[in-house]
Amino acid sequence: VQLQASGGGLVQAGGSLRLSCAASGGTFSSYVVGWFRQAPGKEREFVATIRWSGDYTYYADSVKGRFTISRDNAKNTVYLQMNSLKPEDTAVYYCASWYRGSYSLQESYDYWGQGTLVTVSS
Repeated sequence: VQLQASGGGLVQAGGSLRLSCAASGGTFSSYVVGWFRQAPGKEREFVATIRWSGDYTYYADSVKGRFTISRDNAKNTVYLQMNSLKPEDTAVYYCASWYRGSYSLQESYDYWGQGTLVTVSS
């Protein structure tokens, strides 16, 4: 399984970005896919996850109500729509496929994309 995250960039506070996570190999429609982020000097943290059917999503409290995770299994892609961005959302964002355990723990995910940088200016 290979995952590739894209869509990062520089945006002003209050703006929006949409990240994409494209998957290849395996059966993408059976994956649970999550987004994590790592800010400079900080630990990687959970952002959101979505089950294969798209009928279950789970968000970190810090992004709830501002970010929306979705997927298009026909395109083998998971999206993270980020609205009302804040400077504290600045981080490298990673997508990953879950294999077992808690959805919010990075050790529950086995395959990781390379990350895409999001910078939010104040």
